Amino acid sequence: MAANSHFSIAVHALCWIELAARRGERPLTSERIAESLASNPVLVRRLLAPLRGAGIVESGRGPGSGWTITRPTDDIRLSDVRQALAADPLFAMHPHEPKQTCPVGYGIRPVLASVYKDVEAVVDLELSRRTVSDVLGLILAAHPLPEQST
Repeated sequence: MAANSHFSIAVHALCWIELAARRGERPLTSERIAESLASNPVLVRRLLAPLRGAGIVESGRGPGSGWTITRPTDDIRLSDVRQALAADPLFAMHPHEPKQTCPVGYGIRPVLASVYKDVEAVVDLELSRRTVSDVLGLILAAHPLPEQST
């Protein structure tokens, strides 16, 4: 079972858009964002569309247009990004109902549902404590691009 990477990709894109803006490159095209992701511009547009709907980014059309962030990145909480993506729950129940005459099968779903709800609350709390600006700052400070030899 693969984890959903949409949140990670969206945060990556937001950090790249912000860094490009700091460098005077504004707006940033889907192609430039996709280049950083080693991905496809169509994926970028699909992932940023819900962020546009949430008012986190905006985009233009035509030559010279692209993506910009609508407010300071220290005002964009990671929980805002997750919420805008309408993220799937962190954990899912069995794909089919367990055997209801089994003592574990009968009670597992309500118990796990309660555990999962508590875990989701902790995750949401932690994501609300961090911003896009925090992530970008950590990237630049703790993981700078190595010097390129020519």
